[in-house]
Amino acid sequence: MNERIEKIVADFELLDSWDDRYRYVIELGRKLPELPAEDHIDANKVQGCASQVWLTSRRGDDGVIEFKGDSDAHIVKGLIAILFALYSGERAKTIVETDANAVFNKLGLGEHLTPQRSNGFRSMVERMKRDAQAALAG
Repeated sequence: MNERIEKIVADFELLDSWDDRYRYVIELGRKLPELPAEDHIDANKVQGCASQVWLTSRRGDDGVIEFKGDSDAHIVKGLIAILFALYSGERAKTIVETDANAVFNKLGLGEHLTPQRSNGFRSMVERMKRDAQAALAG
C-alpha cells in the first residue's frame, strides 16, 4: 500500500464509531477536486452504481495514470476518494495488481455499507482496472 492509503487506514483505526468513520469518508469526498461539467457525460459513467458516478483517467508520458471523478452521493464520493488514494498517481501495472477489495475489507466497509454501495465500489474498481489494462495494452 502507498502512503496515502496507509494514512486513511491509520485514520480509520483512530475513529471509534461508524458514524465518525462515515463522516470521515464524506470529508474525503469533499476534498476531491471538482470534475469539470464537460466530463459529466454518459461515456464517463460507471455502470453498476446505484448513484451517479463519473470517472475519467489520463495516462501521462511517464506511464502514471491520474483519475478524476464525481458522484451525486456524498458517501460514494468519499469511496471514490479512497480509490483515488489507492490508484491515482500509480502506474497501470500497479493498479492492475493492487487488490482494492483487501483495502475495502481492512477498513471494514464491507460490513457497514449497503450491498448496493458495496456493488458500486466493486464497479468503480473494475472500471479503474479496465482503464489501467487499456493503458498497458496501448
